[in-house]
Amino acid sequence: MIKILRYTEYLYLGVFFFSLYRIFTDWNVDRQNAYLFVFFAAVSIGMFFFRRNYRKKFEQRKRDNER
Repeated sequence: MIKILRYTEYLYLGVFFFSLYRIFTDWNVDRQNAYLFVFFAAVSIGMFFFRRNYRKKFEQRKRDNER
């Protein structure tokens, strides 16, 4: 279970970097599409930190219950 949570964190990070790439390539060509990817980048970096915090709390709770 914890390994799946770790992978989903990095999936959101991958979406963030892909969105940054699309922002820089589309900025002068299609500004409306670039704004959509700004939104995706903001949500994905927020979800990365949210999922990371949630996973660490989950691991800590699991360690505390084992004692």
